[in-house]
Amino acid sequence: MARPRRFDEDRAVDAAMRAFWATGYEGTSTQALCEATGLGRSSIYNTFAGKHELFERALRHYMTTKNDSIFALLDGDAPARERIRALLRQPVDAPEDDPLGCLVVNSLVELAPRDPEVAAILSADEDRRLDAIAEVIRSGQRDGDFDKTRDARELAQFVTAIIGGMRVSARGGATRDTLAAIAKTALNAL
Repeated sequence: MARPRRFDEDRAVDAAMRAFWATGYEGTSTQALCEATGLGRSSIYNTFAGKHELFERALRHYMTTKNDSIFALLDGDAPARERIRALLRQPVDAPEDDPLGCLVVNSLVELAPRDPEVAAILSADEDRRLDAIAEVIRSGQRDGDFDKTRDARELAQFVTAIIGGMRVSARGGATRDTLAAIAKTALNAL
């Protein structure tokens, strides 16, 4: 008879997420995952079928956690310009205890070009965010907050690219003042 699991699977996924976020997929060894989660190798393989499946679960957990706040912001009642400003400020105002950068952006660079499963997860996530951002921009265009002659989806892609670049810049050591200036310039470009 198999022994019952004696650990919180959600806590283990969260701990693995933080490990992957800090050091990337390739940089996170199975031993590092054992240390981060408090699990033994057999528990990781029996529960998650290995590092890749655990990474996918951790990535989905990250996206859900981060997207909850993004969609709450985008679905809010504030004027469109204020919602986009707040979205652009998220990399500037990231908590000090968060690892630098963004697990999604890091995974786009590290894994998406050679891992079709991860690329599909990331693409679906991006499409959802682009749709939501484009809708806010359309609202802002109707209200006169944003240039009406520009395609809202293209502007959403611009906003997403700027945020991704800000996250990479933060990982590279950019100061909050530098990130704030980028956010301000991007908002003015809309």
